[in-house]
Amino acid sequence: MPHKSPPSTIKITSGTLRRRTIKVPPNHNTTHPMGARERLALFNTIAPLGTPSSVLDAFAGSGALGIEALSRGAKHAVFVESDHTAANTIRENLKALDLTDITSVLEKPVEKLSLKGRYALIIADPPYDHYDPQIITHLLPMVEKNGIFVLSHPHGVTPLLKGFRLLKHASYASANLSIFQRIA
Repeated sequence: MPHKSPPSTIKITSGTLRRRTIKVPPNHNTTHPMGARERLALFNTIAPLGTPSSVLDAFAGSGALGIEALSRGAKHAVFVESDHTAANTIRENLKALDLTDITSVLEKPVEKLSLKGRYALIIADPPYDHYDPQIITHLLPMVEKNGIFVLSHPHGVTPLLKGFRLLKHASYASANLSIFQRIA
């Protein structure tokens, strides 16, 4: 059976940008974009909690998760991606969707982020072969009170986050999604 090549584009699943297409970085193997089913489930889960005003898309890859949040009404998004090619793909996607005035792209490792920012929603979708709980912990102080922290993680990892309550955990193929809300 021939190996299925990864897609070069993916579609936004919901909101004002629904069905619009964005590019996936050519180094797809290091960015592993979240599938459409998982993205839809993620945003449908957090939708009842209200529209987040500010979003941090950590390990952004193509920017799909932050763009999904903007499509659903978020006011501003910051995309963090250390890979130069992927960061340029995000910039191209934001320009094509006319989102450059409400976004910024930080081309740096997540662990180098300043702790000054506060976000209503942080989505962390790290490459599974580089999953590091310390980097995830670095993001937690940036979640505002009652804010949402979404973590995509490999099977066998059970994140316990101090000051957060688990709202939902779901498994999809090789991915696990854990959605937390800050309580302290």
